[in-house]
Amino acid sequence: MSGAETRALRLPGLRFAFGTLSVLRVRVARWDREAGGRAMIAAPLVGLVLGALAGGLGALVCWRGGPLLGAVAAVAALAGLTRGLHLDGLADVADGLGSGKPAEEALRIMKQSDIGPFGVLSLVLLMLGQIAALSGQFAHSEGRGALAVLTAAVAGRCALGWGCLRSVPAARPGGLGAMVAATVPLPAALAATLLSAAGLALLGTHPRYALALTLGQLAAAALLRRCLRRFGGITGDVLGALVETAALAALLVLALGP
Repeated sequence: MSGAETRALRLPGLRFAFGTLSVLRVRVARWDREAGGRAMIAAPLVGLVLGALAGGLGALVCWRGGPLLGAVAAVAALAGLTRGLHLDGLADVADGLGSGKPAEEALRIMKQSDIGPFGVLSLVLLMLGQIAALSGQFAHSEGRGALAVLTAAVAGRCALGWGCLRSVPAARPGGLGAMVAATVPLPAALAATLLSAAGLALLGTHPRYALALTLGQLAAAALLRRCLRRFGGITGDVLGALVETAALAALLVLALGP
């Protein structure tokens, strides 16, 4: 296969990734399972771009207004750059898991537009945890805070590949979850994670960032296992919850580490 043909196959995946996972204006040329699977593999690149933008803003605000404001700005920027997509997914999954209802009823609750008490509590705790962890990193230096934001953003998007492994079914037909479920080969998910971890370790000149990304994937895997048992598969909301869980876990590792 020629280089041009390879690029032609990969480009729709990148467009799919940026077009669905960010507010960046990208025309999605193809909307099919092949492009969706490639998008989930390329998702860490979306995290790299969004994390750089949010981390840069956080560093600038920290320089002028202090570490707490820098952390708030970075978290707000990431939410804005994703239209709150992953936060909404986390809240819906929390409501579904917390409902105690059978799988079909829990999935129906997750599809509703309103947010229940479990969702609200999960969002509040998540945002507080992210801001607290980032505030400590920005207190060390603007650069360390920005790198923590970048690590969290990439770690969150790495979790998407693992959530869409070929062994993971969709919980229901239709929607983004069904489009990308069971589309990612295990070697591709592993390669994307290893490359991301190596890149962060080199960029941060310290293994803590690779460790944070790795432990973030383990936290997301625990949530994924719970969702598979509870719902029978993934949905778009489950994928969003995996992103936020991996990101928060990565930040906690950085906050509790040296």
